[in-house]
Amino acid sequence: MGIETIESDELDVESVLGSAVERREDPSLITGEAEYTDDIQRPNMAHMAVLRSQYGHATIGDVDTSDAEEMDGVIGVYTADDLDVPGEIPVGWLLDSLETPVHPLLAGETARYQGDGIAVVVAEERYIASDAVDAIDVDYDRQDAVIDPKEAVEDGAPVVHDDLDDNTAFDWEIGDADATDDAFDDAAHTAEVDLTNQRLIPNAMEPRATVAEYKPGTEELEVHMTSQNPHLHRQLMSGVLDVPEHKIHIVAPDVGGGFGSKIHHYPDEALASWCAMETGRPVKWTATRTETYLTDAHGRDHITHGELAMDEEGTITGMRVKTYAGMGAYLSTFAPAVPTYLYGTLLSGQYDIPAIHCNVVGAFTNGAPVDAYRGAGRPEALYVVERLITLGAREMGMDPAEFRRQNFVPDDDFPHQTPVAVEYDSGNYEPALDKALKAVGYDDLRERQEELREEGRYLGIGLSSYIEACGLAPSELAGQLGAQAGLWESGLVRVHPTGKVTAFCGTSGHGQGHETTYAQIVSDELGIPYDDIEIVEGDTDEIPQGMGTYGSRSAAVGGSALATSSQKVVEKAKKIAAHHLEAGEEDVEFANGEFSVTGAPERSMHIQDVAQQSYLAHDMPEGIEPGLEETSFYDPDNFVFPFGTHIAVVEVDPDSGEIEFENYVAVDDVGPQINPKIVEGQVHGGVAQGIGQALYEGAEYDDNAQLVTGSMQDYTVPKAEHIPEMETDSTVTPSPHNPLGVKGVGEAGTIAAPQAVVNAVTDALQPFGVDHIDMPLTSEAVWRAVNDPTATDEDGAGGEAVADGGDEAASDDAAAGGGDD
Repeated sequence: MGIETIESDELDVESVLGSAVERREDPSLITGEAEYTDDIQRPNMAHMAVLRSQYGHATIGDVDTSDAEEMDGVIGVYTADDLDVPGEIPVGWLLDSLETPVHPLLAGETARYQGDGIAVVVAEERYIASDAVDAIDVDYDRQDAVIDPKEAVEDGAPVVHDDLDDNTAFDWEIGDADATDDAFDDAAHTAEVDLTNQRLIPNAMEPRATVAEYKPGTEELEVHMTSQNPHLHRQLMSGVLDVPEHKIHIVAPDVGGGFGSKIHHYPDEALASWCAMETGRPVKWTATRTETYLTDAHGRDHITHGELAMDEEGTITGMRVKTYAGMGAYLSTFAPAVPTYLYGTLLSGQYDIPAIHCNVVGAFTNGAPVDAYRGAGRPEALYVVERLITLGAREMGMDPAEFRRQNFVPDDDFPHQTPVAVEYDSGNYEPALDKALKAVGYDDLRERQEELREEGRYLGIGLSSYIEACGLAPSELAGQLGAQAGLWESGLVRVHPTGKVTAFCGTSGHGQGHETTYAQIVSDELGIPYDDIEIVEGDTDEIPQGMGTYGSRSAAVGGSALATSSQKVVEKAKKIAAHHLEAGEEDVEFANGEFSVTGAPERSMHIQDVAQQSYLAHDMPEGIEPGLEETSFYDPDNFVFPFGTHIAVVEVDPDSGEIEFENYVAVDDVGPQINPKIVEGQVHGGVAQGIGQALYEGAEYDDNAQLVTGSMQDYTVPKAEHIPEMETDSTVTPSPHNPLGVKGVGEAGTIAAPQAVVNAVTDALQPFGVDHIDMPLTSEAVWRAVNDPTATDEDGAGGEAVADGGDEAASDDAAAGGGDD
């Protein structure tokens, strides 16, 4: 579905919300006028570089910095012994019985992953700092390492943290184990799968960067940094550096992508800030791409066994999941939440499943810390769900679309309480499925699939009916689950005397189009022209408070904060307008920016004129203060739950393992769309990342915990040529939990795409008995699976799937043209 963009001068106020307005962010980005952190220059600025451990696990002996200190242009060289601040990276989400070993700014006695910081150099030039790092001599005593999360918690595994008995960070469960066991005891059919959700390395175009400047006269620390949540970074940095929060000013200028990797609090930004305070000079640090690969929080790293129970008719009666989740060497900011409350709570998918039990063991390993990466727990959950659903359909000999339809939550059962804690706000799943099936010509495809198989060609059709949880809320619930922060959002709307508007929001955009969509929201609420509205984010000195951008929360929470503040502005303006119109407030109507007296529309006053009168304050209603601005701290009642169905159509060559896309259709329901073109772009980007995981990407460590995919020469990031043309469409089911009715879309494609592709490939390979291949589905992995379907992970074929029912398992060409995706 193509969506035509609309220039702002073609709009009127009545049409702005829901229109494909051109992104106002783009001109500065495409002309090179945008200012990123690395572009910032300060007088007398120095540069920092970090010496990082070359080993995955090693005891650190002597650190000889003498040669580095003597180099021309070197200002200072610092190790853990030099740091005079608390210097411990905090954990932002706590679980019961969670092990929280100290995460220091610099490793002192032990390096626990390759890339762990050991020393920093501050020098006059970036290249001098880099050369000085190379001159530091470290006496390492390499220790045994462990990288596999399941092996890490077994007896005899090398222990990552000496002060812990083992590598278990947490042992968490959700759901009713007894009811789930009963469902499996009574099941007529079961399906199960062993799968790996591999480690992923974020690849934002802009690496992490910091410019820190300390002003001793005022004792203020100003930090420009690549941040998705400046206020949270200010709060955490205050504790790490022992600087009062109100004395820290965090600014996120233009940010070149994040995908979660710029949420978290890392040592490097705090180290640059400490160096600025120590040297009395502004200090810049910009990560190299190698540092990015070694130290940016990785994503996923799950090893899972999943099971599905069904009755004689194919109705799902239970699901059982056991997952080992790699945490890396330390617990990153929100790491404990990702494989627990953002994962286990989504295992019901779109399906009405009476009993679910999930057990997750978090494991410390000698890899980089693992945290939120686009989707954060939800892609992992829906991958398990949709692989099991596909295998369940296969076990039943049912068409995978009809198996899904049969088990969907009925459209009259919302709000729907799942057995894994969450209550879905709203949904209607069949229309999205039907639109997707129609778009690909599903019935004809199944017939064509059979015809092609007769010719020795193997077409595969993969379905993915996903659900997502966005806008984690309310804060009270988040606190009960372990969050160490509120999940509200702030919005301040200021109408200036001239009638122009500045709206401030505590979110922090890094490519989503906030400047455009937020202006559309405020314009619609106030009836003030879109071009008269400015959006401000990303500066802790300008925004009262804020919780940032992650978890597809911006529209549902940040946008709702701005809508609520705008409504407050209208309420105040109405009192002023009624006074000037000499009418009772109850007799004044508001529409499209105009206040008018009921029954006498000629007696009217535009809100921009009201603004002028509010600042003149010559004639104000009694008890009303001058000015026209309002602030809201919006705390939603619940998550919002977008959903949809994606279908991938591929052809697989079993002789070479090559996979070629024929079609990809995405039908998403994200509630009312503020800007359809931006929604479409978010879907495209998310699907591209999901396909990247399915076919190309995967961080690999060797047995010594050395990263062997440490550059783009070894870690495959898909290019435009690897991403298929996509057909997008939508249904609209509003959420009752926010004033806009909106849901989230930023992670939808990444959540939906991996299993759509894997389901398509395994569907194509059904004549060869291939039920499962672990991601990434490289040509070699596919070839090995075809030639030896029982191959183990080490052989490159991935995991395995088993169907075990009361009746004989479905044949390769089961009912309905193969019967599986």
